[in-house]
Amino acid sequence: MRASNPSSRSQSAVRVLVIDDDLGVRESIELLLTSKGYAVTHVSTASEGIKWVFTGRVDLVVTDMRLPHGSGLDLVAAVSSSQEAVPVIVMTGYSSVETAVQALRHGAVDYLIKPYNNEEFIYSVERALSERRMRRENAMLKRNLQNVFESKEIIGESIGMKRVLDLIRKVARTDATVCISGESGTGKELVAQAIHRESARAGAPFVTVNCGAIPIELVESELFGHVKGSFTGATTTSEGLIMEAHGGSLFLDEIGELQPSVQVKLLRALQERVVRPVGGRESIRVDVRFIAASNKDLKQAMARGEFREDLFYRLNVFNIHVPPLREREGDVALLVRYFMNHYSKKMGKRIHQMDGNFKAFVKRYHWPGNVRELQNMVERAAILADSDVLSYDDMSDGQQSAPDLASGASIDGQPLTVEDYMREIVKQYQSTHSEIEIARMLGIGRKALWVRRRRWAMTRPLLGNKTNG
Repeated sequence: MRASNPSSRSQSAVRVLVIDDDLGVRESIELLLTSKGYAVTHVSTASEGIKWVFTGRVDLVVTDMRLPHGSGLDLVAAVSSSQEAVPVIVMTGYSSVETAVQALRHGAVDYLIKPYNNEEFIYSVERALSERRMRRENAMLKRNLQNVFESKEIIGESIGMKRVLDLIRKVARTDATVCISGESGTGKELVAQAIHRESARAGAPFVTVNCGAIPIELVESELFGHVKGSFTGATTTSEGLIMEAHGGSLFLDEIGELQPSVQVKLLRALQERVVRPVGGRESIRVDVRFIAASNKDLKQAMARGEFREDLFYRLNVFNIHVPPLREREGDVALLVRYFMNHYSKKMGKRIHQMDGNFKAFVKRYHWPGNVRELQNMVERAAILADSDVLSYDDMSDGQQSAPDLASGASIDGQPLTVEDYMREIVKQYQSTHSEIEIARMLGIGRKALWVRRRRWAMTRPLLGNKTNG
């Protein structure tokens, strides 16, 4: 028996799978549901139904109790055990209370006795879908609460970040399309997540697409989906990531990497809120909030002819610029403390402070990789730390493999590396402090100080050094 193509029968993204061995019943239900705006797929056996649930994306199953290759109860049990539990409505022509109770115990959400009227049927469908949305919202809220510490928070008290947070709060109340700009590693995805989390769509999916990471030949299929047989390797029908975000938000990271041909289709999706799968004949209506981000200057890309002007203005309805870390005065110390506490707990350590040299490093470094670089650096230092104190040696593993400070750190506009800083400390205090005191001041051991003095060709003994010959 055939299975109808959901992408060619409805304008709706809500997909219903109907299972019944009577073709007339299936087509009657299909006609009723499509008239209400649902997408419908129908099959005739329990085994086909189970395969559809596990290989395709289905929002609701309506199944007869008596089926070839298994029963409705078998299907209910299989669906209930899946990772994404899809609600199941069971139909039967036999008015048996025992059968109804058995179906509900297996996980069915409702029970209909044939013959039923159309109003009763639609009411059951709408109630099942409403309950599913509530379960997904509750699960999403629970995950958000559990993951608050997992880098979900936007940390910052600088003027620039306070403005970002204020803009997030204001735009989250709307459904406006947002374009987030900023250098790589500044936390643009965190901003997008915060907009979604603070919006009315918080309980629905938040789908992230890295436009620069998808192979060129697959971008269109990944975004808009495809129908079976539309190209070599398309062995099944697949909805795209835009459809996956239905009801929620789609975050298009590195939007500037999209090819012109895909930009045209994305523009239509933004304007009309419809998508057409690759190889499909009709469009499917979607309800998605679009959030885009780029570390490129999209206006310059437009001037070079690399990015469509009409798409830019559709995306850039509301712009949020995330400032680089070097412009966020005071935020570096907050972030270091945040990540230090995070990784300390995660690794079962008790790291609670930084030595002077570590503090000097993070204060003077230019941070070209922004927050992502800072986070990686603190994690590395926490892994190597053997005490409750983070030091520069922990970060660099005692080598010159730490970030190159000469690329941006400065005092009075002059480049300054950590090695420069340490050398200057030694020069300044070698006539007034002992070797042990200077080593402690730098947050390193005496042996490490000796190694550095040898590297700097400092042969003059330090005050109080009785063992240096």
